[in-house]
Amino acid sequence: MVPNTSILQLFSPHVTIRRRTSTAANSVTFAVSSTATQIGGFLSKKPYTPPSWASDLSLVPSHNFTLGQFPTPIHKWNLPNLPKDTEVWIKRDDLAGMELSGNKVRKLEFLMADAVAQGADCVITVGGIQSNHCRATAVAAKYVNLDCYVILVTSKLLVDEDPGLVGNLLVERLLGAHIDLVSKGEFSKIGSVALTDLLKKRLLEGGRKPYVISGGGSNSLGNWGYIEAVREIEQQIKLSGNVQFDDIVVACGSGGTVAGLALGSHLSTLKTKVHGFSVCYNPGYFYDNVQGLIDGLQSGLNSHDIVRIEDAKGLGYAMNTAEELKFVKDIAAATGIVLDPVYSGKAAYRMLKDMANNPTKWEGRKVLFVHTGGLLGLYDKVDQLSSLAGSWRRMDLQELIHTKKALTNVA
Repeated sequence: MVPNTSILQLFSPHVTIRRRTSTAANSVTFAVSSTATQIGGFLSKKPYTPPSWASDLSLVPSHNFTLGQFPTPIHKWNLPNLPKDTEVWIKRDDLAGMELSGNKVRKLEFLMADAVAQGADCVITVGGIQSNHCRATAVAAKYVNLDCYVILVTSKLLVDEDPGLVGNLLVERLLGAHIDLVSKGEFSKIGSVALTDLLKKRLLEGGRKPYVISGGGSNSLGNWGYIEAVREIEQQIKLSGNVQFDDIVVACGSGGTVAGLALGSHLSTLKTKVHGFSVCYNPGYFYDNVQGLIDGLQSGLNSHDIVRIEDAKGLGYAMNTAEELKFVKDIAAATGIVLDPVYSGKAAYRMLKDMANNPTKWEGRKVLFVHTGGLLGLYDKVDQLSSLAGSWRRMDLQELIHTKKALTNVA
């Protein structure tokens, strides 16, 4: 049976669906056949055909890997204190698989296929010390039998120390990723392109065949991950039959996710208003960033026409106020959805702030919030979260030890 209350499943663009409806039983049966569900289909490389509405874009990928668990569910998110008649739904890209890699999986399906096609034997990427993207890249690389080199940016005080085994670093080091540390000052002065080029040069001199992946996997090729996600949302809406979205809200950290969603929404049947909440840099930076990404696909569009970007960085990238962390805790306790503190947590926090401050802007609208993952980032906030987390106690066993029989059972 398919529940009537939400778009709980569905089906990806690579799924063949046969629908049989029994009026008497009021039931729907689906037969599903997809690359991911076939034995041996997962982790396979397959030809890629773009959505018809995106076929005129440039840099159409020829192949991608099946690395994620798609489609990711969409369900209603019962957030408190919403404006009148406003509904918020959530797309659970945090459940995309690949060791909790969230939105990064969609981009890496295309980027890893390109790396393999170019004969690479390793990949290089760059990010913050707790970068979800770097960890996801390390996982994806091992999935397709490539080595991974990550350049991680940390503080000047910690750049010469063991980075530890917390959160994303634990996964990267278990996978055997090669880690190079640079300070924030060095990163600001030199830049990510020069740093990855330097490492690429050294690997080439050592006989390796490296493939460079930009920070966040955000380049024109990576954009196809969220163009494809739009096709997935289209199909989920079509299957549900009774839900249409007015807005899509997503965190904006490197630009690729919001660029793909905005471009896809504009070209497809969705025609939703896309909001990107910036968790680093200012909105002007991201309008330029998105423009460069969609120009790379020769879309002919202006970023200001297809997305609204608002500031949600607060204290700065990967830095949180006590109020933001309390929000993450409160939403988890109220709804069961655990947000990460760096991306979706800040985006949801600012979205609800805006709904509270400007309720008429959101009244009566159906909003789709894309949860981009990043759960492991919470481990880097343990000290700040300790005072907010739930309490504990030792279990009282006095009732059981009043009788000799109870004592015997316990022993």
